[in-house]
Amino acid sequence: MIDYVELAVDDLGQAKAFYAKALGWTFTDYGPDYVGIQDPTRPGQEFGGLNPITPSSRGDGVLALARAADAEAAQANVQEAGGRIVVELHEYPGGRRFTFADPWGNILGVYQPIE
Repeated sequence: MIDYVELAVDDLGQAKAFYAKALGWTFTDYGPDYVGIQDPTRPGQEFGGLNPITPSSRGDGVLALARAADAEAAQANVQEAGGRIVVELHEYPGGRRFTFADPWGNILGVYQPIE
């Protein structure tokens, strides 16, 4: 199930200002490299994030993420099904994740949060 959407942005500060004004979003800062987007219906939870990478480096600039209980098993399943790993499994402040391309070239991510 997709439960997190990440937007690629060139400038975190400008993006936060834009989305706060345009959509009323509030954020969780994780330092200079990531900002979580707060879910207004679930206090303390996030539904997405802003990632300071150039949008064109990831295709359309939007990354849908599926949550997994075991990221290593999910990565193995993706590869066995014919997916191509784009970014290997790695740790980040909220857990572990990887991104992959499906057989049609769509880029998706899988994450395992820190519990």
